[in-house]
Amino acid sequence: MTPWLIVGLGNPGPPYAGHRHNVGAMVLVELAARTGANLRSHKACAVAAEVRIPVQQGGPSGGAPGPRAVIATPLSYMNESGGPVAGLLSFYKIPVENLIVIHDELDIPFADVRLKLGGGEGGHNGLRSITKSIGTRDYLRVRVGIGRPPGRMDPADYVLHDFSGTERSEVPLLISDAADAVERLVTEGLAAAQQQWHSP
Repeated sequence: MTPWLIVGLGNPGPPYAGHRHNVGAMVLVELAARTGANLRSHKACAVAAEVRIPVQQGGPSGGAPGPRAVIATPLSYMNESGGPVAGLLSFYKIPVENLIVIHDELDIPFADVRLKLGGGEGGHNGLRSITKSIGTRDYLRVRVGIGRPPGRMDPADYVLHDFSGTERSEVPLLISDAADAVERLVTEGLAAAQQQWHSP
């Protein structure tokens, strides 16, 4: 079966590691930990690993190993994410239909996770760069809610700040939820994943 490419977006380097904008990359690290993967430098300006995505309890496994996937995080800045994503798709010969991008989402309440296929970029520079580089908006997204900035704070400043003290205690659960959503999306499809994560 055709493998998946699962990309977690963020900015490179320790100064950005805890920022809201980096929550996609945080989820990718969680997926690497779950699969025992060692992310290695890739010539597409990314760190990547080939893994098997675990089938969740009650899922359709039949004892077979889970689907093959390449998990990756670009080493470029957020607004240049498209080049590495296009390079990875080409290198591993993965069709765009099997691309999943994990990213922060201002328009979703903090700690909520949503999934969709295609649509606009909502001002997200990482998504905008990917769409431009691969020539389509029709790829799967796992949208990790970070909520709107308080008061009149500029969204561009908000995403480049660490989570607040009260949020920080919930971040591990949010990252775990988003990783669960990725696994369900890969193993059971978009409709099943949306049914779980979009239910009230």
